Amino acid sequence: MAPPSDASQPRLAAGCRWGPPGKTGTDSDRMILFPEGAIKLQSTGREVLERCDGQRTFGEIIAELQKEFAKTDPAKIRADISAFLEQLQKKRIVDY
Repeated sequence: MAPPSDASQPRLAAGCRWGPPGKTGTDSDRMILFPEGAIKLQSTGREVLERCDGQRTFGEIIAELQKEFAKTDPAKIRADISAFLEQLQKKRIVDY
């Protein structure tokens, strides 16, 4: 699978959705439900996936996160998010 391009518009794949809030009743413990199971994402992963709405481009998502995490190397942010989305695409959780 290829990494997302700056023009890609990542979104949850067909059959995947956000689950309801968990035991704490907050969004911080929401899960992604998909046909083979569920994944609970940690804070940064959740922040990335919440931005994958099919409207924002990969380039826009990267720019937003580079601003939010300004102390982190921008190239590292791009590489980490690209690898993260590739993993989710392989599991058929994200399309782009």
